[in-house]
Amino acid sequence: MIQTRGLTRRFGEVTAVDDVSFDVPRGLLTGFVGGNGAGKTTTMRMVMGLLGIHGGEVLWDGRAITAADRRRFGYMPEERGLYPKQKIVDQLVYLGELSGLPAGRARRSALSHLERFGLADRAGDRVEKLSLGNQQRVQIIAALMNSPTALILDEPFSGLDPRAVDSMVDLLREETARDTPVLFSSHQLDLVEQLCDRLVVLAAGRVVAQGAVEELRARGPERLRLVTDRDAGWVRDLRGLHVVDVDGPVALLELTGGDGDDVRRTLLQEGLGRGEVRELARVTTPLAEIYREVTA
Repeated sequence: MIQTRGLTRRFGEVTAVDDVSFDVPRGLLTGFVGGNGAGKTTTMRMVMGLLGIHGGEVLWDGRAITAADRRRFGYMPEERGLYPKQKIVDQLVYLGELSGLPAGRARRSALSHLERFGLADRAGDRVEKLSLGNQQRVQIIAALMNSPTALILDEPFSGLDPRAVDSMVDLLREETARDTPVLFSSHQLDLVEQLCDRLVVLAAGRVVAQGAVEELRARGPERLRLVTDRDAGWVRDLRGLHVVDVDGPVALLELTGGDGDDVRRTLLQEGLGRGEVRELARVTTPLAEIYREVTA
């Protein structure tokens, strides 16, 4: 796995990354989220050895990472690094050779990935003739074509249409199925929530939360949605509940204390005593709300 321990990076008097520690385990998709300027890209560049480290270290399988380790990583930078005048397939073969692939194998891998991303008929075109979304596809292929031992992807879904997103998701799942650790950043929290096994949240250069999405949800209060056949304003009188909202027969509630089972049982009994209870269900807290809470 990839591990960072106390990573720190300063630019002049500004500390952009401050004592950042997290793990990217094998075979899992780890989402890296945070606002603009949170330090995600700087951290990824330090992991890849593209920026000097002012404090802390990066480990690969429990030991200090080496340049040889990093050459086997697939990396997709935030600023795309394609040559606009070069033919797509030639460029991919060149990049594959830089990562250690023989020319023939690099060409086969490039053509296979171009086919998968719907770009086989554009293989001989120059990069500058592609749309920004298709250029993004080529950049992704460059990161994947050498069977990487780890993937570090900075905003890989930016500019992709839904079909390309689906292809990208399938490829990432294939990588984790063969035990590859994957770290990717994204501002698309709904996509991160759908895909990620783990999450690392950065704010002002520091890790403010990390773990499985369900673990992060469990840090907050449990929420319930109650739907009755009449006005549900009576829930305000029950103990152990905070009323988030009541709109006629629908109430959104948070458990605040006591035994949760007892509170839910009392709520159900009280509702049935007043009429029909059409729904009483736990509400899943959206990732966007967890993000707002931990970065506030």
